[in-house]
Amino acid sequence: MMGALADSALENGGEVIGITPEILNNPQQIHANLSCLEVTPDIHTHLARLILLGDAFIAMPGGFGTFDEFFQTLTWAQLGLHNKPIGLLNTNHYYDPILAMIENAQRNNYIYPEHRSLFVHESDPEELLEKILAFRSPDGLSRWVNRGHD
Repeated sequence: MMGALADSALENGGEVIGITPEILNNPQQIHANLSCLEVTPDIHTHLARLILLGDAFIAMPGGFGTFDEFFQTLTWAQLGLHNKPIGLLNTNHYYDPILAMIENAQRNNYIYPEHRSLFVHESDPEELLEKILAFRSPDGLSRWVNRGHD
């Protein structure tokens, strides 16, 4: 899916910047026509560069790496390390189990309501983009770090 997205962006005059950890820097993993490729020494630096360079983040259906990047990006937002929009493209209800898990954690008081609003989700790509564009970082994020004393 990332390759198809990159192809579409390039075909429509966009720029595609690849950021990959050294371990994944091989022809099978890297798009052949990137505008720019940045290779990082490790996965942690990879994520830090993605968050620094990105204006917003959308997780499409994927596996462990996608889950990791989504939750790391979300955690960094929770800690106040960035205030950029985060979205889940919930194609064919793919992320319903994760959304249910997050709702359960909130019901059990492991996630503050304002932290739940750190990301948006939608099954339709256009509607997700509208939510991303309308996103405003919630107030009171430091309550978690300050344990309720904002």
